Amino acid sequence: MQKKFLSNLLLIVVLNLLVKPFYILGIDAEVQNRVGEAVYGNYFSLLNFSFLLNILLDLGLTNYNARNIAQHPQQISNHFGKILAIRFSLFFLYAVATIIFAGIIGYTGQEFYLLGLLMVNQFLVAIVQFSRSNFAGLHLFKTDAIISILDRTLLIGICSALLWTDWFGGEMKIEWFIYAQTVAYGTSALIAVVLLLIKIGKVRLSIKKPFTLYILRQSFPYALLILLMMMYNRIDAVMLERLLPNGDAAAGIYAQGFRLLDAVNMFALLFAGLLLPIFARLLRKKESIDQMTALAFRMLFGISIIVGTTCFFFQTELIELRYEGSSTESAVSFGFLILSFIPVAITYVFGTLLTANGSLRYLNQMAFAGVIMNVLMNYFFIQSMGVVGAALATLITQGVTAIVQMVVAYRLFKFKFSFKYYASFIGLVGGLLGAYYFLNVTFTNRLELIIPYFIFGVVLGFLLGIFRISDLKTIVVKEET
Repeated sequence: MQKKFLSNLLLIVVLNLLVKPFYILGIDAEVQNRVGEAVYGNYFSLLNFSFLLNILLDLGLTNYNARNIAQHPQQISNHFGKILAIRFSLFFLYAVATIIFAGIIGYTGQEFYLLGLLMVNQFLVAIVQFSRSNFAGLHLFKTDAIISILDRTLLIGICSALLWTDWFGGEMKIEWFIYAQTVAYGTSALIAVVLLLIKIGKVRLSIKKPFTLYILRQSFPYALLILLMMMYNRIDAVMLERLLPNGDAAAGIYAQGFRLLDAVNMFALLFAGLLLPIFARLLRKKESIDQMTALAFRMLFGISIIVGTTCFFFQTELIELRYEGSSTESAVSFGFLILSFIPVAITYVFGTLLTANGSLRYLNQMAFAGVIMNVLMNYFFIQSMGVVGAALATLITQGVTAIVQMVVAYRLFKFKFSFKYYASFIGLVGGLLGAYYFLNVTFTNRLELIIPYFIFGVVLGFLLGIFRISDLKTIVVKEET
């Protein structure tokens, strides 16, 4: 399992490194530069709003399906058509609920039009994710890796034509950006479903009441968890736009830092996507999960410390590198946001393990407390500190919820606490702090220090045993079939 995890992790990381950073920092950021902070901020708020009730599109089916197919792969032919039919019905529920909620909080006219397009996009993305959960459950990680970058690859092609050619008069509108997403997501969904049908054979779309009720009962705890986590991960931008007089512009500033967090966050999400079916199969076979958990935690927590620390110390340089003339508020909020990547990395390991084990009661209790905490902190922090307050609320919420998940996992699986194991992480943090102090007082051109500082962190990670040469050797070993 460790060989399979590492070899497929290498593939999926390489593919995503080739595509997604360019999309996020090249395409998405350039769209914001072209349309302006206020217009993009309004779009960003609407996008996050479309996520809030996104769970009604899914109701936990994706996570439940990935876990179930990993444990019972023979069920895919019977389940796929029926669950896909349920998804089409759920879109109607999601659309009605989102429109009603949007009317309650005061969206009007053009905002409703853009929100409608974004809802269609959410549905298409849900189809892609559901298809990928089947590939992952069957351990077809290479196919999953290709599908994971397909929509962004298409978006890069379409948006490059919109942004850097004269085919459309050199103009860029936010509506065009959303239309491009619809085309890319729709094409990806179609290809993903066709590839899956080739693998499993002919299926029939049908809704059978007993099966539907059974599946929804099984997936409801997953649905509740996703809803709660989506709330405390996405509500900050909506509250910024609604609470502040210059809400659109504030949301646009917040989006600058959030976009960079999203760029690094997606790689942690790749870990979770691989870990869920692997953990589920190990637990199903009653095999030890200790080594797999330790391996994933070492790699993900170690890299999150290096990335989070590097970006925090060089927050101003990194923001100005992509957004020329950006405000201090943008840099400071980015600094807090990027530090939240460290607890998010913990969540992607221990939260995924608890999900694979079906320990949803603990996770839902944690997530409910996280929503209450996040909404209250956002309400008070945004009004007193603006964009920076929203970022600080995110950091605190992610930190508390990550620690809770880690403690629950240790108690539930009876992991042994090793001071030597965690001392290496303490040494990594200490080394990074010392190196920053030395570089800061010795050199004046801070921009040129970012890459050497990051490389120093990686080398130090190897010296401390957090990253191991043996892990790299495992990656190049041909995966066992």
